Amino acid sequence: MSENSEHHYTEGEIAREVTELETKSATASRIFDLRRIIGGLFVVYGVIVTITGITDSQSAIDKAQGVNINLWTGIGMLALGVFFLVWLKLRPVAPQRED
Repeated sequence: MSENSEHHYTEGEIAREVTELETKSATASRIFDLRRIIGGLFVVYGVIVTITGITDSQSAIDKAQGVNINLWTGIGMLALGVFFLVWLKLRPVAPQRED
């Protein structure tokens, strides 16, 4: 390589690049937080199962020994999903600072 093709970075350029990468990393951490994924899936499936439980016929309930299992399972899934999403809202991921 010749001398002209080498690029010398200034401290300001390096600091700006590091700050930009830290911001991208923090954003990725928030987006891919498992609480968001698990909570979202439980809410979606909970809604589906709850609707199924609400529309179950009496013969389906009789098969489960008189318990509307779809309704109760759906409500439980909804509660768990909401718990994860509230937890995420109350305790967001803090950016990690490495000094």
